[in-house]
Amino acid sequence: MRQLLIKAALFTIIYLFSIHILFGQVNTTQAVLASNNVTYSKDVSSESSIITALYEVISGESGEVRDWARFKNLFGKDALLIPTNKAASGVFSYRTMTPDDYITMFSTRIKTGFFEKELKHELVSFGTIAHVFSTYETRESKNGPITNRGINSIQLFYDQNRYYIVNVFWCAESMGFALPAASLQ
Repeated sequence: MRQLLIKAALFTIIYLFSIHILFGQVNTTQAVLASNNVTYSKDVSSESSIITALYEVISGESGEVRDWARFKNLFGKDALLIPTNKAASGVFSYRTMTPDDYITMFSTRIKTGFFEKELKHELVSFGTIAHVFSTYETRESKNGPITNRGINSIQLFYDQNRYYIVNVFWCAESMGFALPAASLQ
């Protein structure tokens, strides 16, 4: 009788464990939400609006406080900003930054005004993903001379409610590349 009870208990434990494994974890996807501030809901309502907001929030005169809450609201929780660079030896590489890392870098290293303006973008989207190749120019004052140009490769995710920036990967002309004519027209 005791062996029958042990077998029944063991069977019950295995059965319940199996049910938990099969049905207890119905949704194992992780939320992409880094922040969701309703104040900025228009910024994340379309592919174009999130790109416009990205350029607007980082642009401003020297000493002008940026709206970093707005900036952070544009990004998913694991998002990266990835500038490419060229070492003095001529070797190309890249580095990765979180949105918080970017804020720190920008706040401590950018002492002049900084205005980044989109010149053109090419958008390809499918389902929940979108890729934007965004040609830009930078200036130190709103109407000053152009200090650099380049292309931002921006990956977006759409969760049925809003867009998130997943990555911004960029290359500037200052690395020795000229923008292709097609990226300017």
